[in-house]
This record gives sequence, C-alpha cells and structure tokens, in this order.
Amino acid sequence: MSFIPKEFGDSFKGGGGRNDYLSPSKIKADGQVRFALLVNEPLCYYEVWGEDETGKGKPFRFPQEASPSEIEEEMGANYRRRTKDDGTEEPQRFAIAMPIYNFDAKRIQVLSITQKGIQKELDEISQVEEYEDMTTWDFVMTKSATVSPDMYGLRPVPRKASTQEAVDAAWDEAVKNGFDISRLLTGGHPFKAD
Repeated sequence: MSFIPKEFGDSFKGGGGRNDYLSPSKIKADGQVRFALLVNEPLCYYEVWGEDETGKGKPFRFPQEASPSEIEEEMGANYRRRTKDDGTEEPQRFAIAMPIYNFDAKRIQVLSITQKGIQKELDEISQVEEYEDMTTWDFVMTKSATVSPDMYGLRPVPRKASTQEAVDAAWDEAVKNGFDISRLLTGGHPFKAD
C-alpha cells in the first residue's frame, strides 16, 4: 500500500505542477501511455528553447519557421538560445500539439511531439480510411530504452466503450473552462485565459 493515496500521486511528481502537458520524453523507459486524441487536426508550429541566466528553459513557439532575428527578438534580453554539447545553437524544431485524454492520469493534457518518427506515424495512421476520424480511437505510445535510447512506438487500439463517458466529460469540462490550444503560440497556457 502506498503511503500517499493513489489519487494524489501526480501531485508530488514533476515539481507538483498541474501535469497539464505530456511529451514522449516524459514516458518512463520501457513504459507506455494510452491516450485519446480530442481533435482531428493538431496545432503545428516551430519551437526553439531558450534559457535564462540561471539555466531555466522556456519554449518559444512560432506559427512559421522563424529567422534568427525573429527568434532573438522574441526571446528578448532575458533569454538566450539553448546550445548543444558542442556549443552550437539547438535548431528550431517542427512540433505538433493537441489536446488528449490521458487514461493513466485520467485527465485532459496537451500532447506535444517534436519527434519526427511519431509525427510521421500519426500522419500515416490518419491516412488509412478506417482511422479517418482519429478521435474515435485510442493510441498507445511506447518508449523503449532497451533497444535504443528513446525509441518510440505508436499504435491505434479500439476504444473501450466504458471509457467514452469519462473522455467526453473531461473534454466538455475543459472546453467549458475556456481551453484554447492556440495560446501556446503566444506563450500562454491552453487551460488558462491570460
């Protein structure tokens, strides 16, 4: 038996935040996560990470590929572009984000994906006639650390009829509370109006 009740387990993980975001890198090694897409079209953008003087990172997002001067202007005087181990700047990366229902967390989250393999897999699945409406399927994303560091897999699975009510209720509540994923492009929070 756990010392802290299971329903509060996420409250002390990851700094005690609300746990509003999921990225493939957050999946435990050799673990998986099951989720439902809540929209059929993701928010597409380019992302660059900046760091402040203490080394704390912050994502900067652009609706189109940004020039170095646009990136510098957006970061302002308080952030500098994150660098790789060899001292060169990290490149901007194409990213997609979409609202999902995370069955493990039992809540709505924003899934952001910069990994090209997962992006390609989602796109290919969406082009199969049976998966045309991606919101009617669940997906299982896996992370294998034993084959290769951070090797991801993605597969669609049928949705259990017993879970649809929870998915719908959580999404209706988020929408009612003003959820807007486009706030990511302005540095805002999708779950909170600025």
